[in-house]
Amino acid sequence: MDHLTNNCEGPTRRDCLRIGALGFGTLALADLLRITSYAQGAPRKRTLPDPSLEKKNANDANFGKAKSAIFIDLNGGPSHIDTFDLKPEAKAEYRGEFRPIPTNVGGIEICEHLPKLAACADKFTIIRGVSHTLAAHRLGSQYVNTGNKPTAALQYPGYSSVFAKEKGGAPDLPHSVAIPQSNQSPGFLGIRYAPMNTNSVPQAGRPYQVRGLALTQGLTVEKVNDRNALLQRLDTTFDSLKEDQQLLDGLDEFQQKSLKILTSAKARRAFDVSRETAAFAKGFGTTPFGQSCLLATRLVESGVPFISLSLGGWDTHQNNFTTLKNRLLPTLDEGLSALFTGLHEKGLLETTAVYVTGEFGRTPKVNNRAGGGRDHYPRAMCMLMGGGAVSGGQVIGASDETASNPLERSFSPDDLAATFYYNLGIDPKLEYQTSSGRPITLVRDGNPVHDIFG
Repeated sequence: MDHLTNNCEGPTRRDCLRIGALGFGTLALADLLRITSYAQGAPRKRTLPDPSLEKKNANDANFGKAKSAIFIDLNGGPSHIDTFDLKPEAKAEYRGEFRPIPTNVGGIEICEHLPKLAACADKFTIIRGVSHTLAAHRLGSQYVNTGNKPTAALQYPGYSSVFAKEKGGAPDLPHSVAIPQSNQSPGFLGIRYAPMNTNSVPQAGRPYQVRGLALTQGLTVEKVNDRNALLQRLDTTFDSLKEDQQLLDGLDEFQQKSLKILTSAKARRAFDVSRETAAFAKGFGTTPFGQSCLLATRLVESGVPFISLSLGGWDTHQNNFTTLKNRLLPTLDEGLSALFTGLHEKGLLETTAVYVTGEFGRTPKVNNRAGGGRDHYPRAMCMLMGGGAVSGGQVIGASDETASNPLERSFSPDDLAATFYYNLGIDPKLEYQTSSGRPITLVRDGNPVHDIFG
């Protein structure tokens, strides 16, 4: 219960009464809308430091073309030289075991174990020559999930939380959903903008229920509403109490939001992947990642504006080629290609920004560990973007002959974060002001890569 009270005295009497009144299964959802953001002090948005930027953005047809987003986190750091930046002419200790194959876009080649993505390369852009200096998983992950280098002095918000604050969403749907969980924190924005974690993934051929949305144990919408009426009567009883008033008002707000979602037939339909046709669902396969991509596509179509997905296991210090060939690359290939083609078939790709990245690349030179592996390597990596204003079927940037460093031009995670925000209609130079009065620029060091927009 420490999430209900932010001091050492424990929960107040009203906290305890609320727990009793609400102990019918909604707290799993209400936790997503937690009151602790009031303790953190929600920041206020400030005007842009240069008003001319607003006018420039408004006049750019690419700015804000995407109305929703899907962020895919490849946890562990995928090998760029074995996926989207192969070097077939390099020495064997660099190029590894895989060979490139042509895509459906002339002149672009990717790994032979990504044939389905090769067949839809016209629907996304490959960004090569992305580079940074953080070789630790946690720090690298924080970097690519926020677009800002981590600092001990401040916790930056992830993309989903910024999007939720700036763009919002329907009152009876979550503003963002993470399948099953996300590495993105709301940071200084407060937990009110945290994504809803499903904590599970759909299974092919089975009904899918998200804990906190499904009415179980004989509960009905009518019973939920009856108990909410009880809560309102308790509120009236305690109206005279002034202690922790801001905290209590916050609990009211978040509980109301959770009740709107819990009692929404629209929300339950959005998560019901069984409503998709068998022909459409077939392309996503049966893996957890493929089914997550299917759910993400459905959620976007249903009006959930931001979805986060993850596919882990890319930390291939050993058995790099076996692991990639037999497990990771087929899984990524099937799910991600179905996501791009599925969004296109539903007419959603032009309004949905897709961003795919790990926290760093892998060492270009194969190590001597069992099965041959590649180690952490942030100096060169690849990212993918598609949808919205992104012009598919192109490669932006390049690496040198061994994929060791960017060639001529490099991009930082800050630049790609700024590009992602720009596609979503959020100016990366937007400033917030924390409760202590500190001004914070959304993406301090990055600028949009306008080449991506064609």
